[in-house]
Amino acid sequence: MGRGGISGAGLVAAVAKADVENTDSTRGFVKDVKRIIIKVGTAVVTGPNGRLAMGRLGALCEQVKQLNFEGYEVILVTSGAVGVGRQRLKYRKLVNSSFADLQNPQMDMDGKACAAVGQSVLMAIYDTLFSQLDVTSSQLLVTDRDFMDPSFGNQLRETVNSLLDLKVIPVFNENDAISTRRQPYEDSSGIFWDNDSLARLLAQELKADLLIMLSDVEGLYSGPPSDPQSKIIHTYVHEQHGKLISFGEKSRVGRGGMQAKVAAAFTASSKGIPVVIASGFAIDSIIKVMRGEKIGTLFHREANQWGCSKEATAREMAVAARDCSRHLQKLSSEERKKILLDIADALEANEDLITSENQADLDLAQDIGYDKSLVARMTIKPGKIKSLAGSIREIADMEDPISHTLKRTEVAKDLVFEKTYCPLGVLLIIFESRPDALVQIASLAIRSGNGLLLKGGKEAMRSNTILHKVITGAIPDVVGKKLIGLVKNKDEIADLLKLDDVIDLVIPRGSNKLVSQIKAATKIPVLGHADGICHVYIDKSADMDMAKRIVLDAKVDYPAACNAMETLLVHKDLNRTEGLDDLLVELEKEGVVIYGGPVAHDTLKLPKVDSFHHEYNSMACTLEFVDDVQSAIDHINRYGSAHTDCIITTDGKAAETFLQQVDSAAVFHNASTRFCDGARFGLGAEVGISTGRIHARGPVGVDGLLTTRCILRGSGQVVNGDKGVVYTHRELPLQ
Repeated sequence: MGRGGISGAGLVAAVAKADVENTDSTRGFVKDVKRIIIKVGTAVVTGPNGRLAMGRLGALCEQVKQLNFEGYEVILVTSGAVGVGRQRLKYRKLVNSSFADLQNPQMDMDGKACAAVGQSVLMAIYDTLFSQLDVTSSQLLVTDRDFMDPSFGNQLRETVNSLLDLKVIPVFNENDAISTRRQPYEDSSGIFWDNDSLARLLAQELKADLLIMLSDVEGLYSGPPSDPQSKIIHTYVHEQHGKLISFGEKSRVGRGGMQAKVAAAFTASSKGIPVVIASGFAIDSIIKVMRGEKIGTLFHREANQWGCSKEATAREMAVAARDCSRHLQKLSSEERKKILLDIADALEANEDLITSENQADLDLAQDIGYDKSLVARMTIKPGKIKSLAGSIREIADMEDPISHTLKRTEVAKDLVFEKTYCPLGVLLIIFESRPDALVQIASLAIRSGNGLLLKGGKEAMRSNTILHKVITGAIPDVVGKKLIGLVKNKDEIADLLKLDDVIDLVIPRGSNKLVSQIKAATKIPVLGHADGICHVYIDKSADMDMAKRIVLDAKVDYPAACNAMETLLVHKDLNRTEGLDDLLVELEKEGVVIYGGPVAHDTLKLPKVDSFHHEYNSMACTLEFVDDVQSAIDHINRYGSAHTDCIITTDGKAAETFLQQVDSAAVFHNASTRFCDGARFGLGAEVGISTGRIHARGPVGVDGLLTTRCILRGSGQVVNGDKGVVYTHRELPLQ
């Protein structure tokens, strides 16, 4: 270790601007890596039909080329020769078979012959791919007998060092054509016995800084990867995992399998060479490993020390939140209220510390060059902590929602049915940019009796961490600090999204891309909204002074908010009128960039819009003319995101038509879209705005975090085929 690596350049320097959320402190050693051995398994090199997997090989070679260009010394150990040779020889045998041979096929192939044929094919492919990338490769075939020669190690190092000095990629493989072992190659005797153990041996002989073993799975799992209960092990701790792992079936091809990889990785790491087992099916696994990202399974000599302080797994965190939520639900309404009041006091008491950590996030964001609108969303402005504390106290003063009775019905004599509110259970909230969202969400979760897991954006990591610490510090031990868990690494989200047996609802707060990715990756119900494409329609009867006030507020009050106006629709009769011209001038004075839809582009000569959503420019706005209120409705239902839309008009009939037919979560008449907010609607706060149609819609407050429970109070009744039961179904007053 410690060869110096590539200080301040290339991939290593890119870590500072890389996805820091994915980096892991235990992978920090990669900054000192210079010499890397990459072992590629047969299942990566070939597809299910035995043919070479050209796409994966191409991605592999591109990553090796990038590392080579950045100054790393890269050595390949590749499997696949036997598989490729077998596939080719089977084809030749079929071509040369007689009809009688085909009637009684004998397709067994000698492994040595397959290796002899396949090796040349395999190396020809590597040579072709590397040549296209302006990289030179070389072939080195070895057997275990070579290593029995005391002088072989020196000769090997001399050759490899010369090749690496010339920026040539050495490609190693066991020379199976003249191997001393015979099929089925199951013995583990000798110096090495497969390409996994060969890679480990070469890592030692060539003094590698890192060994990367590419497999057909993402890493080492606690059990067979096909088992839904199996979980990936990101850091292997022998004392913890050595006897607990159950291996599945060996790979469909090759001699190794995961068991052989683990044995080789553990041996290499015990000699001081870190090993990462990762997926060779992903196009960028090697690059991510070199960026220090938490992918695959790491084997490291010091891992046993890390294992003692390892953070809770995703499942442990979720289960702990569920258990704590049940303790919370046992408390009285006044006790839950006191927790919220204590949190509000703690936030105000720690305001200086919170703003200091937030400023550190802002400084880093500006250094990295994040968009100004994102930095604005991150900022905890003066007075914000006091405002948040005030909203928490408002939530505390709300009527207790838990066990609130919604309906009472007499089913039969002395048999009463009740429907009551109850908590959902465990919520997973994934939000971007806004650290104040953490406070609002936590407060609503506590008031509604839910456990909570929070994943904020990497750009506000320090702000989120201190807010989480302050909030959980105010939660009494009788409930448990783990009621609210803070997820810090992005890769943990994938594990959490698999926990549909523990987590009850996922609420993503962010871009349409984020919401779509979450929905596609989980069986857990998802409550969220797509892009905030909000419209304001100015009807022909609108009061233009009112229209100017509303439009300016909807666009300029907080342009980065999801309820800010994206598109301004105007009745065609207002085209080139003084009122509209004044409005457009005012928007431009405020720095709004106005684009034109097809009609507005032609008539006003505005820059033509490519999309009715300006995803990366919150100060952009699209203007378009429509024929009438129905045309405006059709436009909104086609291009909108069902978030918040507004009509400005003095025509009551047009307003009602708009309010009834626009298919959005919030529809306004003569009011700014910026009013679409949980606090402004009197919900105290919101966990987000839902544009879906199931469970909750619009700003989601406490009510949206509750479900219902059916309670039946009887006096010994039985169904017995409904004999003798007289159903009354009489509504009873709420108690």
